[in-house]
Amino acid sequence: MFALAGREGDVNDGGMISIEAVAGFYAGMSLCTLTAYAWDKRASKRPGARRVRERTLHLWALAGGFAGALAGQLWLRHKTKQPSFIVVTVLAAAAHAGAWAWWLGGR
Repeated sequence: MFALAGREGDVNDGGMISIEAVAGFYAGMSLCTLTAYAWDKRASKRPGARRVRERTLHLWALAGGFAGALAGQLWLRHKTKQPSFIVVTVLAAAAHAGAWAWWLGGR
């Protein structure tokens, strides 16, 4: 098991976060985000169907599901004509990468 050094007492007595837990979090968030994109794509094809709010899709991406958002945009070809979705997805990925770089780089 691999671990990332955290602040003392953050996660367990050793202050370590397992890479498996981090990967599981991002995989789970991405799967949820991709599911939301697929649901919205399907609803967009059906008149009167309930859609997923754009704000909700953005929040899922910002919460860690940016890989699922990117997959939904590319594989499902959904929300690709709206620049805000591409911008939010890229900014979410950059923000998470920056936060991890700060965390692992000694703050």
